Amino acid sequence: MRRMLVGVLLGSAILGGTVTGSAIAQDCNAAITADEALKAEDARYAAQTTNDFAAMEKLFGKDLVYMHSSGAVDNKASYIDSMRAGRARYRAMKRSDVTVRTYGCLAIINGNAELAVTAGGQDRTVNLRFHSIWAKGPDGVQFVSWQSTTMPVKQ
Repeated sequence: MRRMLVGVLLGSAILGGTVTGSAIAQDCNAAITADEALKAEDARYAAQTTNDFAAMEKLFGKDLVYMHSSGAVDNKASYIDSMRAGRARYRAMKRSDVTVRTYGCLAIINGNAELAVTAGGQDRTVNLRFHSIWAKGPDGVQFVSWQSTTMPVKQ
């Protein structure tokens, strides 16, 4: 029973990704390079650590899906609103051990991240493994997906 449920959930995720991917692929206008994706990710980090909401509006795709390491999910509006309202304040964002894979107009960045964030009035440093997805379309290179998981504590 458990395997069947996992199979159904995995199939649903693949189908959902295929439908979303088809919509993004239709908006492709040129191939993205690894350098373009990394520069865009740097621009996102700069925008988020300086609360540059105008830059975030431009960099974040209209269909952004942001999956936090806690399991919470935001879209473009709710993610930007959380920063605008001060619920989340990114003080520093660094990445390491990064690989970039490109597929036409899509780039997938995988790596480790160290985020210094103030959330709920408390300062924290969060170490994550992540992937971010960037799409190059008519509006330029845009951030369309993030998923992360907390890294195990080193012992």
